[in-house]
Formats: sequence, C-alpha cells, structure tokens
Amino acid sequence: MADMEYELTDRGSVHIADEVVQIIAGVATSEVEGVAGMSGSFAGGLTESLTGRKNLSKGVKVQFVENERACTIDVSVSLRFGVNIPDTGYQIQERVKAAVEGMTGLKVVAVHVHVVGVAFQSDGDAKTADADQILSTERSPGL
Repeated sequence: MADMEYELTDRGSVHIADEVVQIIAGVATSEVEGVAGMSGSFAGGLTESLTGRKNLSKGVKVQFVENERACTIDVSVSLRFGVNIPDTGYQIQERVKAAVEGMTGLKVVAVHVHVVGVAFQSDGDAKTADADQILSTERSPGL
C-alpha cells in the first residue's frame, strides 16, 4: 500500500505510512469492551509468535483514497460470547474513526467491521467465576 502524503508549504511534506494508521486503528479497536482479539493472517500470527512482539496492526487493512486526505479501514475481530454484535461493531467504528481522524488529520470514509470469531470463556476463567459465585452465595444471608 502507498503512504499518505501531505503537501505542506515551503517547509516540505509529511508522509504517513499505512502501518501507522493500522496501528492506531488496532489499538482503538482493542480498547472497545467486548473485543476478545484481532484476527490477522497466518503469516502475521507466525511472525508475532517468532518475534515475541505483539502486532498492533494485526487484523487491520487501510486503503487510501487517491487525491484526497481520506481512507477506508477494514477491521477483523473476534468478540466475546454474549456481547451485542451490532452495538459492539458500532462502538468499534466510532472509536476507530475518532482515533484515526484525531491523530492523523485524515478523513475516515468508512470503517468496515468483520466479525470472524467468537471467544468463549476459558476453563481457568470459568473456574474463577464459579469460585466467586460460591463465595458471594456463602456470604449472602438467607440463601
């Protein structure tokens, strides 16, 4: 993908790499309640496991609109079981749009959210939830 270039006055120009926009969108998405994770390609997951570094742009694609300071963003996510998918998708769209526009000055034409998976509670989490329920039941009088 091509970088976005801002033509400035006699001082020069500013180039924004597509990966910068991907990272901004990825971080904004991961901050939304109900998002279990980002879904990227197999190669991205392999790179992440080999380097030990979290890939903040995982699951995000950016397309710049030519001759305009605008872009379209595609986000692929896994959501936690039980969340309202349309509401969570809307929150992702709003948060990504606000973050990218605020930090880069680009106009976000669209944010397409692709829900590619649902994450269930792990066995360890389920045991913790059960233990917490037992403790609260034991402390409640009259139960």
